[in-house]
Amino acid sequence: MSKVEQFSYDNSIVRKFAIASVVFGIIGMLVGLTIALQLVFPALNFELPWTTYGRLRPLHTNAVIFAFVGNGIFMGVYYSLQRLLKAPMYSKLLSNIHFWGWQAIILAAAITLPLGITSAHEYAELEWPIDIAIALIWVVFGINMFGTILKRRENHMYVAIWFYIATWVTVTMLHIFNNLELPVSMFKSYPVFAGVQDALVQWWYGHNAVAFFLTTPYLGLMYYFLPKAANRPVFSYRLSIIHFWALIFIYIWAGPHHLLYTSLPDWAQSLGMVFSLMLIAPSWGGMLNGLLTLRGAWDRVRNDPILKFMVVAVTAYGMSTFEGPMMSIKAFNAITHYTDWTIGHVHIGALGWNGMLTFGVLYWLIPRIYNTKLYSVKLANTHFWLGTLGIIFYAVPLYWAGVTQQLMWKQFTPDGFLQYGNFLETVTQIIPMYAVRVLGGTIYFVGLLLMVYNLAKTMGSGVFQPSELAEAPPRTVHVAHAGESWHRWFERRAVLFSILALVAVVIGGLIEILPMMWVDSNVPKIETVKPYTALELQGRDIYIREGCLGCHSQMIRPFRSETERYGEFSKSGEYIYDRPFLWGSKRTGPDLHRVGGKYPDSWHFNHMLDPTSMSPGSIMPAYPWLIEDDLDVSSTEAKINALITLGTPYEETYARNANNYLEKQAQDIAANLRRDGVEVEGLEKKEIVALIAYLQRLGTDIKKQGVTSASN
Repeated sequence: MSKVEQFSYDNSIVRKFAIASVVFGIIGMLVGLTIALQLVFPALNFELPWTTYGRLRPLHTNAVIFAFVGNGIFMGVYYSLQRLLKAPMYSKLLSNIHFWGWQAIILAAAITLPLGITSAHEYAELEWPIDIAIALIWVVFGINMFGTILKRRENHMYVAIWFYIATWVTVTMLHIFNNLELPVSMFKSYPVFAGVQDALVQWWYGHNAVAFFLTTPYLGLMYYFLPKAANRPVFSYRLSIIHFWALIFIYIWAGPHHLLYTSLPDWAQSLGMVFSLMLIAPSWGGMLNGLLTLRGAWDRVRNDPILKFMVVAVTAYGMSTFEGPMMSIKAFNAITHYTDWTIGHVHIGALGWNGMLTFGVLYWLIPRIYNTKLYSVKLANTHFWLGTLGIIFYAVPLYWAGVTQQLMWKQFTPDGFLQYGNFLETVTQIIPMYAVRVLGGTIYFVGLLLMVYNLAKTMGSGVFQPSELAEAPPRTVHVAHAGESWHRWFERRAVLFSILALVAVVIGGLIEILPMMWVDSNVPKIETVKPYTALELQGRDIYIREGCLGCHSQMIRPFRSETERYGEFSKSGEYIYDRPFLWGSKRTGPDLHRVGGKYPDSWHFNHMLDPTSMSPGSIMPAYPWLIEDDLDVSSTEAKINALITLGTPYEETYARNANNYLEKQAQDIAANLRRDGVEVEGLEKKEIVALIAYLQRLGTDIKKQGVTSASN
C-alpha cells in the first residue's frame, strides 16, 4: 500500500485573482456603460482628450478581456489545477509575481490608453514596453503551471488541463508574432508588417485571442466547475477528446473571416470561411458535452442559481459559436460586417459565456475557500435574472441596429441613387437602439453589484482558509495495460502533449501567413503609391492616438452601395506603407479611405472643432485640443528612420530634413485655412494641421493613375 503524502492547496492566490476579477469587472463595465452613453449623449465626451469615445473604447475592451476575464481565468486555473493534479502550485513566489505583475500591466494599460498611447491593433493596443511585460509575466505563469504539472501526484491529466496547456502555448505564439514591432521611443513603435500583411497577422491574432484567451481556458473551467457544481461526471470522455483536438486545430485558421470582401486575397478569405464553418462541429460538441453533463439533474438546475449561471453561459457559448461561423459566410458577412450586429455578437460571448460562467464559479468557489455557505441564494437568483435580462436587452437592439444600418446603407431609389446618401441619416436612426443597449448594460451591471454585496457578506460570515490541507499517495510509474486508449497514453506525458498541441495550432498559422509574406503577387504594387510625407505621418499618428479607427473604416468593399457612397473600391497595393493598417471593424461614422480632396481644409478644421457645425445631429466628439496644442516634431526624424529600417523607401536625406518639409507643407495648409477665415495664432504649428494633411492624402494616390470615382 502506497504511503499517503500530506500537502496543502494555496487558496490565497485564488482569492487574490477572484477579488481582482470582481474589481476590474466593475471598472471595465463602468467604462463600457460610459462609452455606450456617449453614443446617445455626445456631450458626455466632455471635450477632454482622455475621456473621448475613441480613447475609452480600447480601455473598455482591454479592461473586460484582460482584467475581468483574465483574472477570472487565473482564479479558476489556480483553484482547479492544484486539485486535479493533487499538488500545490510549483512556487508561491511565482504565483505572487504573476498576480502583482498582471495587475501592474492592467494599471499601465489604464494609464496609457486614455493618454492615447496605442499601437492601434485591436485587443493588442498596448505599446511595446507593456507587450514585453505581458510576455514576461505569461512566461512566469507558464513556468508555474508546467512546474505543477510535472510534479503532480495524479498520472492522468484531466480534460480541463488540456485546455489550459493549449491556451498557454497558443497565446504565447500569438502574442509574439502580432507584436513584432520596431520601437521609436518609449511610447511609440511601428509594426514589422504593413498593410494587408499587418491586417492578416492582426486578425490571426485578434480572432484567436477570442479563441484561446476567451474560449479555451473557459472551456477548461467549464469542464471542471460544471461537473463539480452538478456533482456529476462529464457526459462523454470521447467527446471531450474530439472537442479538444478538433477545436484547437480548426480555430487557428478562422482569422481571415474578419477580412471578407477586403483587399485580402480571395484564397485567404475563402480558407478562413471554410474553417470557420467547420468550427460549428467541435464547438457544439463541447456545448453539448457541458449541457448533457446535467442530464437527469434538471430539478437541481431549477433550484440552484450556480447551475443556472453555468447553463446560460454554456448556451451563450453555443449561440456565439453558431453565429460566428454564420457571419463568416460571405453573403451573411456582407450584411453584418462594419455594423453593430458584430458588437451584439461579441457581447453574447463576453456577457453570456465569460461573464455568466465567471459569476457561477465565484458563487461556487468563494463559500468553499471561506468554509461557509453562500450568504443569500435569493440574491444570487435575482442576479441571475438581472444578468440574463441584461444580456437580452443589450444584444437584441444591437442586432436590430445592425440590420437597420446595412439595409439603409444599401438602399437605392428607383432611379438608381442612394436612398440615404447622407451617412448621418443611418446614425440618427439607430440612436434609440443605442439607448435600449444602455438599459441592458445597466441591468447587467446592477446584477454585478448584487453579487459583490452577496459575496462580501459570504466572506464576512466565514473564515478564510489560506492553505487547505489535503493528502494523496505519491505519483507512481504507470504501467500500460491491454485495452488502454492511445489518448490515455498521451495524457500521462505532459511535455509531449504540449508539443502536439503546439503543432496543431502552428500548422494553420504557417499555411495562411507565410504565403502572404513571401509571394509578392498577393499584394500587387501600384506605382503611384508613395510613402506619407513627414506631416502626413504625424497626422496619421494623431488619428491613431485619438482612436478614430474605432468609428471609421478605411476599406471600401467592392459593393455598388459602397463605391457609389465612397468611391473606387480599395486595392491591396494602396496600403503597402500603412503601419499599422487602419481598416477598422465598425462604422459609427463613414468610411474615410477616399476622403482626401473631398472637402476643403477648412471643412475638416471646423468638423474637428465642432462636428455639428458641419454635420448637424452628429454624435462625434469635438477635438478642441487639436487646435490648441502644438505639434510635437521632436520625433519626426526618429519615426522616418524607423520606417526606413522597416523598408519604406524614403530618400536617403529625407529623415534629417523631414521637419523642413513638414513646416513647408504645414504653412501651405495654414494658408488655405486663413483664406477661408480661420484665425488661430501659430496655426501652422498646431496638431490640427497635421491631421488635415493626413485626411487630405487618404485615397488620392490612385487618382494619379486616372482612376476616379463617380461619387468623389
